[in-house]
Amino acid sequence: MLEYFRNRAAEALKELTTTHGEAHGDDIASAINQEVNDAKAALITVIRQTSEAEKWNKSVLLETILLGTYVSYVAMLEARNSVRRYEYMDFSRRIGELWEPFCRLCFDYPVNDVRAYAPPVFAEVKKELAGEILAYIDRLTLSAEEKGQLKNYYEKVWALVDSGEIKLKLDLHFILKGKKYDVDFKSGFGSNEKGNTNRLLLVATIYKNLPEPHECVLLVRSEEDTNNNYFQRLKKSGVWQAACGKEAYDKIGEYSGFNILSWIKANIDWEKDLRPDNPQATSQTNNLSDYLKW
Repeated sequence: MLEYFRNRAAEALKELTTTHGEAHGDDIASAINQEVNDAKAALITVIRQTSEAEKWNKSVLLETILLGTYVSYVAMLEARNSVRRYEYMDFSRRIGELWEPFCRLCFDYPVNDVRAYAPPVFAEVKKELAGEILAYIDRLTLSAEEKGQLKNYYEKVWALVDSGEIKLKLDLHFILKGKKYDVDFKSGFGSNEKGNTNRLLLVATIYKNLPEPHECVLLVRSEEDTNNNYFQRLKKSGVWQAACGKEAYDKIGEYSGFNILSWIKANIDWEKDLRPDNPQATSQTNNLSDYLKW
């Protein structure tokens, strides 16, 4: 499968170089990523149709798609690096970007009864919550003037909350055993995550105040983030269930019914699978090995 994706990438690179010219490395680098992604999507369609025709069980289907996705990542990184060599920050960021959609496959092709749901829109949530409060104010034994003043103060509070754009959509939303889960994936925490941490706290607090129960879950790839201040703040907030490293994988297994950590240990070896001319070849001296630990 890896050889298949490498050959597809080589064909695409030859065509793109002819179209764009060797001097336009940035354009080719962007285009080759899309070409490999398109090849991956086409292969997954074949896998799914074959699975249906041959009556594969759910675990076989998921494992095959995981394998196809991983080897497409390897080929994509190699092809991109051959056009425009990855710098440290680009490479580490790219590896982090690939982790979330990879983990999501366990929920896109679950082995249990997990099913996706569409997250609420903040405008609708605000309308519902505001309606409840305004109706409650109307029932209070106050004068019309006092009720009007109280409603005015209430609207001022909403104005503060709604001063910026609030998106309740996270990376993953699913229902399991009648309960809704709202999940945010993160490869790792940087040194300046204050703004993102505050946003996550606000979003989870809104979910906690919805009429039906919601569980907000933060899953972090890096084991080292256990002691990160921002991670600990979210973990201790009371509105997020936060886990990192092995604990994060255990959560994925608990929710999806598939032991993804065991599969990763058996099948993923970035430093072995990537060709030697890629940035990971010097990972021991530039700490890239931390990003290659899935």
